[in-house]
Amino acid sequence: MSNNNISTPTPSPVQRWRDQTHQIIFEADTFWGKTFDIALLVFILGSVIAVMLETVDPIQARLGKLLFILEWVFTIFFTIEYILRIWCVNKPWKYITSFFGVVDLLSILPSYLSLIFTGTHYLVVIRAFRLMRVFRIFKLGHFLNESSGIMEALKASRAKITVFLLFISLVVVILGSLMYLVEGDADSGFTSIPRSIYWAIVTLTTVGYGDITPSTSLGQFISACVMVLGYAVIAVPTGIVTAELTEVKRKQEFTTISCPSCSNEGHDPDATYCKFCGEKL
Repeated sequence: MSNNNISTPTPSPVQRWRDQTHQIIFEADTFWGKTFDIALLVFILGSVIAVMLETVDPIQARLGKLLFILEWVFTIFFTIEYILRIWCVNKPWKYITSFFGVVDLLSILPSYLSLIFTGTHYLVVIRAFRLMRVFRIFKLGHFLNESSGIMEALKASRAKITVFLLFISLVVVILGSLMYLVEGDADSGFTSIPRSIYWAIVTLTTVGYGDITPSTSLGQFISACVMVLGYAVIAVPTGIVTAELTEVKRKQEFTTISCPSCSNEGHDPDATYCKFCGEKL
């Protein structure tokens, strides 16, 4: 006689707390999840603004103590949040080594490092990267699709761009060495080949600081050729990536559901299992 009544194990209270915490912290499809994420964005903006205001001398003189206290309030909050994120996922190392996991860690480290190294707390502006979650929180799915398309195009064109960068590196070395032979003296600023290569990079990228300028007619002619070449160089990587973008056709909508195992997002609306690690969603 077959028994169709297969009982499922009842999750322990700790597991239920983990599941609820994961739903609130990692997902934005519920009221409390969205509320938490919006509050998190407010805290991130507040902490970044506080750090920026701290560098303004008049504000620092009047509100320096308050800003210092606020910074540590924000840091403690983000530290607790980071620990909870690690605690509520099934595979903590997957989250720790993910992009947002690294950003979350880097957003709290500067404050603690400032206890040893003075001034490092200004690096907490890294927290601004966490504002990228706004696309997930407010269900801006088309932005997620566009970002996925750009990332796919960059990955597809990385070999071509690598070859292009290698070619440009050889070009600036040759141009720098040539200009050192033509202009090599202390008056014009071409005092060494490395310094001449620096000039070639600045000129080729059309930045043109003007701290080093050729004085001879031949040097000025070469400089003009490098400037014109710079505009052509800009068009090459742009064309490579644009060509790859035309090949990318990702029209599917993504949800904001986060995998409880690897914490990755970007799943299809009808997905039951994570497409990255196979865990049930």
